[in-house]
Amino acid sequence: MSATPAEREVRALVGAVLDPEIPVLTLADLGILRDVRADEDGHLVVTLTPTYSGCPAIDPIREDVECVIAAAGYVDIEVQTVLAPAWTTDWISDEAREKLRIYGIAPPDPTQAHAPCLLVQHAPRCPRCDSDDTRQISPFGSTPCQSQHVCNACLEPFDRFKSI
Repeated sequence: MSATPAEREVRALVGAVLDPEIPVLTLADLGILRDVRADEDGHLVVTLTPTYSGCPAIDPIREDVECVIAAAGYVDIEVQTVLAPAWTTDWISDEAREKLRIYGIAPPDPTQAHAPCLLVQHAPRCPRCDSDDTRQISPFGSTPCQSQHVCNACLEPFDRFKSI
């Protein structure tokens, strides 16, 4: 079944909403916009999957989504949060990975998302100088989805988006 014009418009509007924690990424970039459906009465349902079940940004994201849809003139809307299947960094677009790197955050390594143990992931490349001589200084970064690292080559600290 192909998308209706309203579904396509709302998908584009919602997909362009910026993530409040990493404002260079959109909901489409992150892959957390799962679906947009309209029923025969015009009721729209937007489905989001947060990056993890306790994501503190999901409420501001939901509010931003509702505002952008309402501003476009849609009044019969519902924003749902679904946790299954669980979000994975596989859903981050290649363009978003590059946006993260340019922003100074090491993007998640797609080869590490399904590693048998997340504790033995290889060190990320520095997003500033591209050195692979980096080390983790904390498993916790500026958001719960990130960890803190430092580059031994340029000595700059940076966050890494965790692979999950």
